[in-house]
Amino acid sequence: MPRMLDVSDEVRAEIGDEEADRLLAGETAPGSYDCTSCRTPGDSAQERTSTVLFIGDETAVLAFAHAGCLPSQVVQVTEEQLRGAVKSITGDTVDLEPDKTVPEQAVLGVTSGLVLIGGELHPALVVEPTGPIARPGATGGGDDFLPLLIEQGFMPLTELSAVPPVLHGWSVLLAVGQLHAVLQPGAGGGQPVAWWQAHQPLQVTEGWRAAANKHQQVLMFAAPAGSIGRQPREDLLRDALDKAAANGKLVASALPLAGT
Repeated sequence: MPRMLDVSDEVRAEIGDEEADRLLAGETAPGSYDCTSCRTPGDSAQERTSTVLFIGDETAVLAFAHAGCLPSQVVQVTEEQLRGAVKSITGDTVDLEPDKTVPEQAVLGVTSGLVLIGGELHPALVVEPTGPIARPGATGGGDDFLPLLIEQGFMPLTELSAVPPVLHGWSVLLAVGQLHAVLQPGAGGGQPVAWWQAHQPLQVTEGWRAAANKHQQVLMFAAPAGSIGRQPREDLLRDALDKAAANGKLVASALPLAGT
């Protein structure tokens, strides 16, 4: 039975015309699926469904999403992120290199909140890993999270007295009023890729969404593991940001808003 599938040109280019046509004809597409975005059930025979192709360094995984949650697209991810995607889609992981022991990966924690700067409320995302982030290929036990971001253009802050400068090429993807991803420039100026992607879209408050639509940008603050913590209120979050900045453990940039 033909499926109500959306296969974008970029997905078709990656999987080939033959496989795309087989999907559209219903030969290889699942009837029911769990949406890779909202994680609720979908049915490609009954409702419009997007094909989303996750591409890692060596592996690719084709997933499905409600068309209202995500458009059909190609998402470039690391091999470790792809393992997470496979696990969220199938409930299991694929052992790509059975002889290689992979250490537990630090996860990026993302918190949304409103931050008052210059008498005006700005939408903010605060990113803090669950553990040290090592530079690719590094064997030491150091934390290179902030240096890596500074190399990408994020600015070190000593106080939250002014809105940080815009980091062009990066953006925050907001779709259907939910937070989906933080995007960074693709290699060689290609399509943006996900620097961070929510396994399930994050709900944001109406006030946060209104501020994001007003400014058309989101302030992203980042701090090393253990600097901010999970704060239950925005005033406590602001206190933690101020303390991290005073201790030289905070970087930030304003990221343009993608989506609505």
